[in-house]
Amino acid sequence: MASLREIKSRIGSTKNMKQITGAMQMVAASKQSRAQGRSQAYEPYMNKIKEVVANIAMGDNDASHPMMEKREVKKTGYIVVTSDQGLAGGYNSNLMRGLRQTIAERHQSTEEYEIIVIGKIGRDLVKRLQFPMEMEYTGMSDNPSFDEVKTITRKAVGMFEDESIDELYVWYNHFVNTMRQDVTETKLLPLTDLADEFEETTGATTNYEYEPSENVILERLLPQYAESLIYGALLDAKAAEFAARMTAMKAASDNADNLLDELQLAYNRARQAAITQEITEIVGGAAALE
Repeated sequence: MASLREIKSRIGSTKNMKQITGAMQMVAASKQSRAQGRSQAYEPYMNKIKEVVANIAMGDNDASHPMMEKREVKKTGYIVVTSDQGLAGGYNSNLMRGLRQTIAERHQSTEEYEIIVIGKIGRDLVKRLQFPMEMEYTGMSDNPSFDEVKTITRKAVGMFEDESIDELYVWYNHFVNTMRQDVTETKLLPLTDLADEFEETTGATTNYEYEPSENVILERLLPQYAESLIYGALLDAKAAEFAARMTAMKAASDNADNLLDELQLAYNRARQAAITQEITEIVGGAAALE
């Protein structure tokens, strides 16, 4: 049985840990609220640019673009969005587990895919799994700007345009609510199903007149649209990350409370046993003197 001093020391360290996890929970909650707001504020822009591109694709015209044409898939690209820090429950492990299973099912060798990884956790896991990594990006701020991720987005879109890859997916955790974050795979390129997808979700598109021509609009708009999808996924992933960290820190604080209750009970029992032992020794000593 642990001594009173040992139990008291554990109680003190557990209280300190609870203070840390409690503070981290509040910080994560504040960051999650802001990240969710940024993600929701970005959706109207993304939906509007999607509407314009889909309108051209569904129109009676000869507009075309390499990003909207399906070709034989020789190599696949994956953008994997993870965090730079841990202490977020299964946020990173669930994502990487799903990616690993998908790669095992789709590809026979490392020559068939490339990975662009965001976040230190993902980078370390990709290296450990010996997956081919085209690019890594770490140290992203909690409030990423489009300029901050421009290098990633343009690299990914450029790889498709120069046919280094023939299709592009993004893997990230989609924010559902503070208790749930779903591992999500979204196909970014080619944009072959864009028109059908938009018609299913909206039912119709607005009629536009384009100047100078649909092809010129697509030439300028499609790279921006692909980049906006990547950026939107990053904002969504940030909201999910902070929600996962908030939930993990709350669970840690609750566990600390339970442990404190157990330690306090053990401390009281040990203290009672020590007092009883002292009384017994005093009574025994007094009896011996009689």
